[in-house]
Amino acid sequence: MNPFWDFSLAVYGRPGVPALCLSLQDRRGVDVNVLLFAAWAGLECGVRLSEAELARVDSAVSGWREEVVRPLRALRRRAKDEDDAFYRRMKAAELEAERVQQDRLFAAAGFMTRPGGSAELAARNMALLVPGGDPALDELAGVLAGR
Repeated sequence: MNPFWDFSLAVYGRPGVPALCLSLQDRRGVDVNVLLFAAWAGLECGVRLSEAELARVDSAVSGWREEVVRPLRALRRRAKDEDDAFYRRMKAAELEAERVQQDRLFAAAGFMTRPGGSAELAARNMALLVPGGDPALDELAGVLAGR
């Protein structure tokens, strides 16, 4: 059981969230799983991450991201308009690789859900990943705050 994965599925299922996350990924190089982790830590665990803590948990998954998740994403994107069956298999493989990455983030952090979390903490944590800010990040923070 991984409450972080459950949180991610719920948040990513909200209208507009996938587009905002993918915009930050494609334009700013943000790892969506780490972005969602930062949000989860603040919103569900009441944890204000430091840059060092975020770097520590990110380093626990960086090899997996570079060697597994990103190559699968590249294969999926390449196949999108050329082979639907292969595209669907790569999409499923990429999602499974991201679940493994989230399991590793969850284990590396050692956080558990508890009262005291807030959308403000989530926004502060996510801002660590986007130096200088970004309108998509502001909008994502608004979605998490229920706006």
